[in-house]
Amino acid sequence: MAWFKFPNRSFFVVKLEWKHERLDIMTGSMPHELSQLRNLEVLSTPKNSLSGFIPPAIFNLSKLKVLEVSNNQLSGNLPSSILLPNIEYFIVAVNNFTGRIPSSISNSSQLIVLYTYNNSFSGLIPNLGSLRMLQRLDITFNNLTADLGFFPSLTSCTYLDTLSLSFNPLNVVLPVSIGNMSALQYFIAGECNIKGSIPVQIGNLSTIVQVELSSNKLTGSIPSVSRRLKQLQGLSLSGNQLQGAIPSDICGLESLDYLFLNSNRLSGQIPTCLSNLTSMRKLYLQNNNLGSAIPLSFWSLTFLLEVRLHSNSLNGSLPLDIGNLKVLVYMDLSRNQLTGAVPSGIGGLKDLQYLSLAENSFQGSIPESIGGLVSLTSLNLSANNLSGVIPKSLEALSNLKSFNVSSNRLHGEIPRGGPFVNFSAQSFMFNDALCGLTRFQVPPCESIAHRKSKAGNVRLLKYILPAVAFVILVIGFTIIFIKHRKKRNSKPENQESGDMLPMATWRRISFLELQQATDGFSDYNLLGTGSFGSVFRGTLSDGTNIAAKVFNLQVEGVLKSFDSECEVMSKIRHRNLVKIITSCCSIDFKALILEFMPNGSLDKWLYSHNYFLDLLQRLNIMIDIASALEYLHSCSSPIIHCDLKPSNVLLDGDMVAHVGDFGIAKLLSGGDSICMTQTLTLATIGYMAPEYGQAGIVSTKGDVYSFGILMMETFTRKRPTDEMFSEEMNITQWVKRSMPDAIIEVVDSNLLRVGDEEINTIISILQLALHCSGDLPEERLKMKDVLSSLEKIRTHFLKEFHTVGNRN
Repeated sequence: MAWFKFPNRSFFVVKLEWKHERLDIMTGSMPHELSQLRNLEVLSTPKNSLSGFIPPAIFNLSKLKVLEVSNNQLSGNLPSSILLPNIEYFIVAVNNFTGRIPSSISNSSQLIVLYTYNNSFSGLIPNLGSLRMLQRLDITFNNLTADLGFFPSLTSCTYLDTLSLSFNPLNVVLPVSIGNMSALQYFIAGECNIKGSIPVQIGNLSTIVQVELSSNKLTGSIPSVSRRLKQLQGLSLSGNQLQGAIPSDICGLESLDYLFLNSNRLSGQIPTCLSNLTSMRKLYLQNNNLGSAIPLSFWSLTFLLEVRLHSNSLNGSLPLDIGNLKVLVYMDLSRNQLTGAVPSGIGGLKDLQYLSLAENSFQGSIPESIGGLVSLTSLNLSANNLSGVIPKSLEALSNLKSFNVSSNRLHGEIPRGGPFVNFSAQSFMFNDALCGLTRFQVPPCESIAHRKSKAGNVRLLKYILPAVAFVILVIGFTIIFIKHRKKRNSKPENQESGDMLPMATWRRISFLELQQATDGFSDYNLLGTGSFGSVFRGTLSDGTNIAAKVFNLQVEGVLKSFDSECEVMSKIRHRNLVKIITSCCSIDFKALILEFMPNGSLDKWLYSHNYFLDLLQRLNIMIDIASALEYLHSCSSPIIHCDLKPSNVLLDGDMVAHVGDFGIAKLLSGGDSICMTQTLTLATIGYMAPEYGQAGIVSTKGDVYSFGILMMETFTRKRPTDEMFSEEMNITQWVKRSMPDAIIEVVDSNLLRVGDEEINTIISILQLALHCSGDLPEERLKMKDVLSSLEKIRTHFLKEFHTVGNRN
């Protein structure tokens, strides 16, 4: 054994074993001297804090068999020429590598394992058909695409048993050749933009153990392919556009552990033969169009852990046999058409933690036996026809954190003990005659003595009431007659002025409607949270997809934010502003119902590994935002957004940007867009103009400053609050110092796969951003000039490259 010390800050150990060298690097950076170890066979440095580049010469060590550098902070591009003829394990996962996966890797014919997952690789996946020894390929969480030859080429890899592709924009169709991967056991390709139908040849994968194809764009029906898939343990096809019935031969998958078919367009009934899948632990069929009753045989699946059947059209009643599911921990049957009583047998589910029967037509009382569900943390029975009292036995549910029995016909006293000390009034709204503590916003319960006194007075009242009623009727008719005469004499213009209030035209929806639309404000529908509340995804009864911004009334200043947003949004309308559909407002609940943006926020597209915006997309988004701000600033009473940042820019289905969240917006008096006002409301650090943060001065030039910062962030993918910035250097100074010769050092590495002309376009954009973000307001451009400049930059870009799909 020999020990070597390399001339740098860190120490490395080299072992000489059987005339072969083995290197174990524990800490520090990777020195260039490693490339001099010509006999090196194993280079293994996982789970360290290595940074910087891998020395390029490492990729020319002809005897190297193992390169394992996962879970570090290494970055840069892999060299285009990789000459590792004996490499067997090439593992560079969980780092910060960018650029392409070099096609020269296909010359490493001895390769067994290729792991590049959790990086920022982009471009086409190289043809890997020559890697005949390849057993495991995992490239998940990158920005990679594939061509038509990708899947067919893998059929030459006759030992390939693991193929993991998830979270890459592959944009391909599954070919029939997928059935020729004779050794494949794990096929993981969720959220890959895979299109078309599932080929029936997938049924030839007799060795397959897991198939994961969720969140793609698959169409057609589920093929009947289960005859040979006897080893399949996991099948997920959720989040696609599959139609038709669930094929009955799916019941032949005897080893199935989980079946996820949720969020498709499946119809028909739940196959009766599912009871054959005795190994199944999780069944997700929610968000489809399934009808008919749940088969009685279904309740014989005694080892089920999770059942999610909500948001279908299932009908019929629940049997006492529901208690057979002894190990069940999660059951959601909400948003169906189930009827009958809630069976008392449900109390036998001692391990149940989550139960939702909401938005059905259940009748009768709440079973006392539910009080025996000692593991229960969430119980939702809202929006049914339940009657009777809330059982006192529920006070024993010490783990219960979420409880909802709103919109039923319950009466009697709300229990006070156990978990009920933590529940709010929203849990009990819209019932017939509940009573209890004032914090539940219900009448106090009458004492026994009071009820006896009340009964004794009934006889007296039956003689007095008719006379009193007659007097009230006379007075009432007199008042109505007087008001009618005044109304006839009033001026018509008074009525018109009342109707001209923009908010008066909104069709407000009830709390119950909104609760139903968002599945009881469930975490599943939560889109995000902010300083003033939370935003939930939902679907109204007419099929309109919405985003419900629910304000947290416990937060100081939230009412002012709600009023400000209502005031601003009622005065404006523009294609690049988030549109308010309606509102839901009461004394203790306030929400704005917004147009749903299916592509989420700009923040998500900039900072999530599995999303990518090209140069033209980013430029289009900046033009959309500039159009919205130019419109706001040119209103008769200019509107200042005051909180422009990526999370407040939302993208619709066509990737058109919409500016939202006007919670701290200001309306300036007069028509001068340069006029100013002062405020004590703070915007987001890093985006607010200096005069805003120092003196609370608000003007249109403050929005221009924020837009300049946003532009820099969009093209550098660096937040203005990044830890690299300090009092000595902010994002503006960082970009300015790079102009123009060092621009590639600040531009988002995902945009560096471009030529000189694209770089010149980025320089023009960042120069414009610097003109927007001057320290003094008078140094900044007007928004209309910014918009004009961006449109000119786009026109030049499209002219140079003849880009298809110009979005005007």
